[in-house]
Amino acid sequence: MLRNPATVSTVVKESEHTKIVLSDVVVTRKRNLLWARKWRAIDIQTGVLILAIHLLSLFAPFRFDWDAFLFAFFRWVFCGIFGITLSYHRNLAHRSLKLPKCLEYMFAYLGVLSFQGDPIFWVSIHRFHHQYVDSEKDSHSPIFGFWFSHMGWLFDSGYLIEKYQKSNNVEDLKNQVFYRFIKRTYILHISAYAALVYAYGGFTYLVWAVGVATTWGYHTTFLVNSACHIWGTQSWDTGDLSKNNWWVALVTFGEGWHNNHHAFEYSARHGLKWWQIDFCWYMIRFLEAVGLATNVKLPNEAHKLKKSSTSHNKFK
Repeated sequence: MLRNPATVSTVVKESEHTKIVLSDVVVTRKRNLLWARKWRAIDIQTGVLILAIHLLSLFAPFRFDWDAFLFAFFRWVFCGIFGITLSYHRNLAHRSLKLPKCLEYMFAYLGVLSFQGDPIFWVSIHRFHHQYVDSEKDSHSPIFGFWFSHMGWLFDSGYLIEKYQKSNNVEDLKNQVFYRFIKRTYILHISAYAALVYAYGGFTYLVWAVGVATTWGYHTTFLVNSACHIWGTQSWDTGDLSKNNWWVALVTFGEGWHNNHHAFEYSARHGLKWWQIDFCWYMIRFLEAVGLATNVKLPNEAHKLKKSSTSHNKFK
């Protein structure tokens, strides 16, 4: 959705230091989401697309159909588990496992159909997030406010230019023809998907499979950026605001165990305890069992001891 913006952003302004509700997270910086800022063409395009999808979902109560509902549900599950969580995040962004190229590309294409941007864009932003987590150079930290971390950053290409200039941290993807092709033609893929859905099931299917499924997918993913850096618990000494949040984990196929993830970024498993439900990990474990996933990375006991809050405080 955001692609090659090319002008310098406005300066981030200081704000009054306020706490986010029911948390200890302090908003130390503030960025205007709507007014007193420059809206670039790419920001307007992104805003119009996301607004249109949200508006489309509002028709859902008036166009309810069980077949369309189930189609939307399974689209969200497949694109969420295999597209965003397994492919974009654990495979491409962190190289937590290795897949055969045909399977890697197939799962990445499911990520494309989630309407969350092309793989190069998504992975670049996420890697910058880990590099500068909860600092002023973080792509979506709640120190800029809840709504900015949740989705406001998507409409502010100038912020990304100001912080990163170029997406120079995804050369591994840029070197592959498939990912360069998807980046150049991204809008065509999501447009074709919407057109096929409409041709198959008419406006009702468009409402559910594009409107509802995409809107739900947006906000569950965005909660990892916002809620999981605000509310929850910290099991590991990561030096940032990342939290384990069980209810976010349930709606994101395991991504809500976010403090675990920041402690061990390379780990293919986020729910490290037996009771921490991680549907994506179960899929990875299955793929590993049948020989389709290899080099599956997990933290060892030495790594866990090093990141343990208890041991850190004990020997401090």
